[in-house]
Amino acid sequence: MSKTFNEIVLEHLDEAAKKVNLDPDCYVRMKQPERELKVSIPVRMDDGHVDVFTGYRVQHSTSRGPCKGGIRYHPDVTLDEVKALAMLMTWKCAVVNIPYGGAKGAVRCNPMEMSESELVRLTRRYTVMIMPIIGRQKDIPAPDVGTDEDTMGWMMDTVSMFQGQTVLDMVTGKPVSLGGSLGRREATGRGVMICTLEILKKFGKDISATTVAVQGFGNVGSVAADLLAEKGCKVVAVGDVTGGYYNPKGLDIKGMIEHATKHPFKLLEGYECNGTSRISNEELLTLDVDVLAPCALERQIVKRNAADVRAKFIVAGANGPVSRMAREYFRTKGL
Repeated sequence: MSKTFNEIVLEHLDEAAKKVNLDPDCYVRMKQPERELKVSIPVRMDDGHVDVFTGYRVQHSTSRGPCKGGIRYHPDVTLDEVKALAMLMTWKCAVVNIPYGGAKGAVRCNPMEMSESELVRLTRRYTVMIMPIIGRQKDIPAPDVGTDEDTMGWMMDTVSMFQGQTVLDMVTGKPVSLGGSLGRREATGRGVMICTLEILKKFGKDISATTVAVQGFGNVGSVAADLLAEKGCKVVAVGDVTGGYYNPKGLDIKGMIEHATKHPFKLLEGYECNGTSRISNEELLTLDVDVLAPCALERQIVKRNAADVRAKFIVAGANGPVSRMAREYFRTKGL
């Protein structure tokens, strides 16, 4: 039986704890989240019937300050996954030395099969259900897979109505018109671009001769692909949940972004361009490119497909896209 995502993340913790000689008392605390909340979310659907969705909010650690972490809407999300992502958020905040701990939230649903009005009702009810444990001094949500600035706006508005005043600081990633930060949506993708350019600089690679494949075309992947193309890299492949697109001469990233913007669910579905062929996301991960940027979900490069990955550099834009076993394989091969 394959290991769960949380088990894999705990193995990473074990490995890191040994290398830094982590205090045993701290290690024991880090293995478990401080709080796990599971909620049932009844929602009146557009046809009149009621569906009950399952939601989660996991707070891993408040040792360094209030928790921070995104809200994910996905049909396959589990509590195990949310626990792992919350733990990873704790590490990320600590590594860059900001005074937050890690948290993560999720609702098991398929946002691509729901209308906007259904998503509004789902978000508002979910917000009410987790409201006792969130807030600027306790836990600040943000967007993640399947959610966006509109979702955060609905969350903020819900809390504001209950408190009788505008509460701008209870979420991040909300629209700029509602107190959001300029550049926030592009921040992660820009980070992928910066890290990629620094790697190319370190190894003396010519940017104009660098080929790139980006898995994921949401806020992270689309921005990373666009900025890397602007810097002179040749982005030859991108993909989203509907599949991948490949052009050895380089893709029209801005045209693809424009297409996705017009799609009701911001997908690449239906995109066509001369010289561009369709490939699977599995094929995208194994293309012979200089840089592979997995910017979708966790555990995309695992033991099963690690030997097929031909990219010279992997720049991760997602949470935990490379499994521990895959990392060990690359290490044994001197990669």
